[in-house]
Amino acid sequence: MEPPPVFPPVALLGLGLGLPPHVLSQEEAALLTTRIFGDRLAGFPQFERVFANTGIARRYCARPADWYATPHGWSDRMGAYRQAAESLFVQAASAALVDAGVAPAEVDCVVVSSSSGFAVPSLEAQLAEAMGFRPDIERLPLFGLGCAGGVAGLATAARLAAPPGRTVLFVTMELCSLAFRQDDGSRANLVATALFGDGAAACVLRGGAEERAFAVIDGAGQHLFPRSRDIMGWRIDDGGFGIVLSAALPQFLQTHLRPALARLLAQCEAEEERIGRFICHPGGTRVLAALEEVLRLETGSLDHERAVLADHGNMSAPTVLFVLDRARRAGLPDRAALLALGPGFAANLITMRRGPQ
Repeated sequence: MEPPPVFPPVALLGLGLGLPPHVLSQEEAALLTTRIFGDRLAGFPQFERVFANTGIARRYCARPADWYATPHGWSDRMGAYRQAAESLFVQAASAALVDAGVAPAEVDCVVVSSSSGFAVPSLEAQLAEAMGFRPDIERLPLFGLGCAGGVAGLATAARLAAPPGRTVLFVTMELCSLAFRQDDGSRANLVATALFGDGAAACVLRGGAEERAFAVIDGAGQHLFPRSRDIMGWRIDDGGFGIVLSAALPQFLQTHLRPALARLLAQCEAEEERIGRFICHPGGTRVLAALEEVLRLETGSLDHERAVLADHGNMSAPTVLFVLDRARRAGLPDRAALLALGPGFAANLITMRRGPQ
């Protein structure tokens, strides 16, 4: 009798995306930042170069540009978060369910990852009736995963979907723009202003339904780096969230990610040479360059990642699923892996094989 697999295969049946209505070009974002910070930019002489070198052409925002020119406290920010997050949840989740051919009442569990705001009751509870979920649906809201939330949250959803016939909806949305701080002239805040946008993504997963899958998840792992908490995260104070983002991140990846990747692949019982495509969270151009070096890829190989970054900026957790959407439409290889990095500091990996659909 063969032992059971370490990670029972789980079918990815559907994928949906969501975007807020307001589009901000990179040029408009730079002008708005200049107007808001004014003379304070004198201490950051490379400001214009940072905006120009992000590889970002535009991003989508939850509020019109003028909203960001006015000071906001916790109440305003969380009110804006709840309104936009609910809309994005419905948009992405509905698209994923349609793509999967699954009715809302068939969903047994919903997992939600979001680190740019919060609501109590949580978003999936507030939207359960409007979405058409059953009263006995299981709910698991996740907070604090940040940019890794797309992969870490999807891995959690896959584990919950492992029993055959069990259907799980995973939704992740981030409203990074709402954390913009006019009172913070730090390098980290200005770099974040050049990088981050808003968006949402959702996936439908089911155990034992491989014949309907566009991909089958067959492994997942996480590596928490010791003594690395200050690399990325939120600083929380009376004004709201404040970004923690170390300039040393690309160098950290070049030094430490390679051995961690070996451990992650071992957790997934996967061989690197059989991975036809790494589908990565595009944290920024310098991060992508570091990832290509670590993954031993030619410069420019992470083309879907750069295209998503150009069209949307870094949306935090959902971004890697936007990359998966592009890779799916272009044609997935026999085997692929999702890779994302986030607060902790942690690396998260999912391995998958192409499905028949």
